[in-house]
Amino acid sequence: MDLDDAYANGAYIPGGDSYPAQWAAKAQAFRAGVTGQLNLPYGARPKEVFDLFEPAGDANGTVVFVHGGYWRSTDKDLWTHLAAGPLARGWRVANVDYDLCPDVTIPHITRQIAAAIDHIAERCPGPLRLTGHSAGGHLAARMLDPQVAGRWLKRVTGVVPISPLSDLEPFLRTSMNTDFGLDTATARAESPVYQPVPDTDVTIWVGGAERPAFLDQARWLARAWQCPVVIDPGRHHFDIIAGLEDAGSRLTQDVIGSR
Repeated sequence: MDLDDAYANGAYIPGGDSYPAQWAAKAQAFRAGVTGQLNLPYGARPKEVFDLFEPAGDANGTVVFVHGGYWRSTDKDLWTHLAAGPLARGWRVANVDYDLCPDVTIPHITRQIAAAIDHIAERCPGPLRLTGHSAGGHLAARMLDPQVAGRWLKRVTGVVPISPLSDLEPFLRTSMNTDFGLDTATARAESPVYQPVPDTDVTIWVGGAERPAFLDQARWLARAWQCPVVIDPGRHHFDIIAGLEDAGSRLTQDVIGSR
């Protein structure tokens, strides 16, 4: 069975083609209006960088955001505006970049995100809250694997995977696997559903209007980890993240752990 259509998003979202330009404009305007430290290195490769935004006054802790794009497209600069909600609530925000498939593998990207959090945790005191969208939701969830995480894991007080890809085995039956190069063993090893159940607070978010495959992926992780899943009515894969722009949204509240 070909699963390419099951994991296609833009074609099923009204005006889907317009979203990247909207995100780029919002991200650029956000960067122009706040003071941040951009492109801080966490490794030697050009994409091994992160942006760091500080709130007014002492930070409550640090939210780490990992972008999506099926591990093979977009970069951190498209999503800067999503720092607005947590930042307004007094949280420092780190927005992480990473290399993309097929130049690297998904396991390589997992190691990059862990290395980025190593640097962020050393630089930034206080609790850590992790979140990410789509493939970024997968990567945020992977950080709860004790075999992946660093000593900072004990500082992680909550994780919110948004529309996460939690079981990678279906991607063996997509054309995208030409870029991923997954085999069954690697797909299982990189699937959060097969990780040990974390003892960290986890809340999964997914849009009620998303493709059925994404609703399945969210539910699979919720069942595997015995954690709640919020199905946001009417939200699709491209606007489920919009709540992070709003300091008062339920999504922002879950990300910072204020509810």
